[in-house]
Amino acid sequence: MTRLVAPYLYLAPALVLLVVWTYQPLAQAVELSTYSWNLLPTAPMKPVGTANYERLLDLPAFWGSLGRTATLILGLLPFTVLLPVLIALASRRVHGRARTVYQALVFAPFLVAPVAAAAVWRWLLHPGTGFVDQLLGTGHNWVYDASTAQAVIIAITGWQLLGFATLVVWAGLAGISGDYSEAARVDGATPGQIRRWITLPLLSPTLLFLVLTTVLLSPTLSFPLIDSMTQGGPSQATTNIYYLLWDYAFHSFDAGLSAAAGVLLFVGFGALAAVLVWISEKVAVHDD
Repeated sequence: MTRLVAPYLYLAPALVLLVVWTYQPLAQAVELSTYSWNLLPTAPMKPVGTANYERLLDLPAFWGSLGRTATLILGLLPFTVLLPVLIALASRRVHGRARTVYQALVFAPFLVAPVAAAAVWRWLLHPGTGFVDQLLGTGHNWVYDASTAQAVIIAITGWQLLGFATLVVWAGLAGISGDYSEAARVDGATPGQIRRWITLPLLSPTLLFLVLTTVLLSPTLSFPLIDSMTQGGPSQATTNIYYLLWDYAFHSFDAGLSAAAGVLLFVGFGALAAVLVWISEKVAVHDD
């Protein structure tokens, strides 16, 4: 009996925390999405059924935020997948103490607090007096121009995520046995062929993990930058779905509408994550 119960006792703390911090808030969000409430403790919560979902789907701002969220994710993929692979492969040519310094410099931006990074970059991008403007001489207001604000958020978020993504790729490369490369060299394969036909296919589970991480976390990680630099503007140019549901809750004080957006976000991203996990499993089976 003890042997049957012991595994569940080991899992119990993690399961309790999962229920308390994930599933209970999710259930409360689903419940709150069926009410109309202005967040005031003294105000009554009026049940409205699915009216919040219907109202949300009729709002152009909701669909616009989804498009900007997709643009954000696509814009970050080069920073979290392509560049980390190139940097990690290039680091193989660096040896000794120089390699440690190289890795530290790449990882350092990930340690910078987003709010601090936002303050520094806003100063660097200031029109007229900022370093970037003095270097380019354009006089362009990069942060408060609707045509470039989203690109600025993507670039700064990507700059911060680059070190973490490169570290993950380094770990993936470390897990690939060198016997494959040695056997390929014996057969006359060139370094380029080894990278193309051996290293990258074996690295594909790591790359899919980075894609999944980018899809799920990039809108969240960009939130402090948006809130510190643009507040969703100008003209909602940087308002993604995460910032929109926060705006509905704490600017418009429409808790039901915000909860409805959160529930739809959970369902949509959960389905997308399930598809990516299914693809990663297929790739892993194919590699085996």
